[in-house]
Amino acid sequence: MNLQSIRRARRQPVRMLGPVLLLAGCATWQAPSQVDVGPLREREVRAASQRVQVGATVLDSADSRRMYGTDVNAAGIQPLWVEVQNGSSQALWLLRSGTDPAYFSPHEAAWSMHTVFGGATNRSMDDYFSELAFPNPIPPGETRAGILFTNPVNGIKLVNIDLFGSETLIPFSLFLRVPGGTVDPHLAQIPFPFPETAVTDYQDLASLRAALEQLPRCATDPGGTVQADPLNAVGVGQLADIGAALVRRNYRRDEQPSDRAQRVFGREPDFVMRKQAQANAPATWIRGWLAPIRFQGQLVYIAQVGRPVGGRFTPRDGTHVTLHGNIDEARNLMIQDLMYSSGLEKLGFVNGVGAASPNHPRTTLDGATYYTDGLRAVVFFATRPHSLSEVDMLDWVPYLDEPDALPPGASGDARQ
Repeated sequence: MNLQSIRRARRQPVRMLGPVLLLAGCATWQAPSQVDVGPLREREVRAASQRVQVGATVLDSADSRRMYGTDVNAAGIQPLWVEVQNGSSQALWLLRSGTDPAYFSPHEAAWSMHTVFGGATNRSMDDYFSELAFPNPIPPGETRAGILFTNPVNGIKLVNIDLFGSETLIPFSLFLRVPGGTVDPHLAQIPFPFPETAVTDYQDLASLRAALEQLPRCATDPGGTVQADPLNAVGVGQLADIGAALVRRNYRRDEQPSDRAQRVFGREPDFVMRKQAQANAPATWIRGWLAPIRFQGQLVYIAQVGRPVGGRFTPRDGTHVTLHGNIDEARNLMIQDLMYSSGLEKLGFVNGVGAASPNHPRTTLDGATYYTDGLRAVVFFATRPHSLSEVDMLDWVPYLDEPDALPPGASGDARQ
């Protein structure tokens, strides 16, 4: 045996010692002797409606170690403590997918903490995680509390709590501060970045339509000289209703450095949300800016809706995504998402950036090109539930009457 082989042999036990100690340490997990929710109550946000009260708190790593004996947050899971006091006359069920369409089950969360040779310890962990999970149903006159395992959000977390009963849905939308997170500075500007004297509140649809068609056609670069992506959507409603509808269709706050290059009214986007695709693949984005107008007291946002070239097949580690040319497809997919969210009340179309054909596309600030029918979708949000059949189609710019056909030279369906 040569000197190099001897050195390798001497090092081998040292390299193996680390994993062995790690497995042994993890296998010593024990369930906490008691669970104190007092610190969670100190931070909880509460709301009440229809004789029902709810409260919720986001757990940080210290909370999860105290309650679970291990750091659940380290696995990319954000535990959420929820309490429901049911003062109604019927049993209610909390719809977990309304809080997070991609929520983790208790056994999934527990499995992320398992060890290779955990054996009985792993099974005990499964049982314990299930015991702390939120229990359904909530009988009339009783209170239930427990944990939902959600996907992580930084800064401010918008939490939907949808309680379902016989021919009843009692929805709540809570804005929760995430412990230890940096509060999004844009959130401080919502909903009033304009002085009230600079805001016009329109009371009828005709005057609102005229005002929407006067809004900027496109964003610009920071210098205000080069046109950026087109503004192809408008949202009208209360902040909680807008956020709730988007969250229920798996849109989450997700701002990338490239988003900040887009400016409207001289500022960066007030919010950026992206639809979460499989394995965090790039997907549809919505960049929104609060406009200096209202409709019957409700907020009005102007927005860009787009998708990257390649869609969900775009490289996940790319530092920059390029706008796909068929922006109408992204806009229309967002409309359908909102219809299925049960939060859409009205839908109409107004003139926006103006038509551009695939043969004569427009160019945005990073060199991307796009084509469009030139229309701007206007979506009116309502407090859930609102069925598809109840959506009011406004008789503004005709859209559904147009033929469902590809424009010459298009590489994708413009009317999905």
